[in-house]
Amino acid sequence: MVQLNALAGGLFLLTIFGIIAVRQIIGGLRLFFIQSILLAGSACILAYEFASIHLLAVAAITLGVKAILIPWLLLRTLSHEVHARREITQVLNIPTSLLVAAAITILAYFIVQPLLAVWSTAFIRINLPIGTAGLLLGAYTVTVRREALAQVLGVLTMENGAFLAGISIASNLPLIAELAAAFDVLIIAMVMGLLARRIHKRVGTTLVGQMATLKEE
Repeated sequence: MVQLNALAGGLFLLTIFGIIAVRQIIGGLRLFFIQSILLAGSACILAYEFASIHLLAVAAITLGVKAILIPWLLLRTLSHEVHARREITQVLNIPTSLLVAAAITILAYFIVQPLLAVWSTAFIRINLPIGTAGLLLGAYTVTVRREALAQVLGVLTMENGAFLAGISIASNLPLIAELAAAFDVLIIAMVMGLLARRIHKRVGTTLVGQMATLKEE
């Protein structure tokens, strides 16, 4: 179980690097879909190990909301031009972004070392560093991406990273809290997707830098 969880965590981290490197929104959504499946898989592994019905329900919620509903909602909300044709622009080029992302990942492992001295279980040693790295890399994605929709994926990645770390630390978290978090993320994704669609319809772009220069007539 520990090795399977480590595999899921490693692939989870690779999907974040893919989101940083991908050039199109549709590719980012596919990677987020895979990432959410891996997150649900990790929750299932922990549910089996700890015999937790709460984690099993969390895995089902994650699979339904994050892996299926949110990508479908964003694809339905956004125009074909936005999610399939336009390349994502960013502040740094992709090789530089990946190097910075690797440095952030290493930094995340150093940040959590004091916590690992307190929590010494094998699952926490895997999930906590990877989840922290996911949280920081999601924030980095929001910072370097210039497309609003790519920034939405960054925010969702941050939540997934925090979730991956959280399920290993608080495996007995009440189900109502997980339901509230899942629906909060769903609402955020829906609102941000609708806003991005309306902005693109009115001004013809979702580039954050260009939207910042818009002024009311």
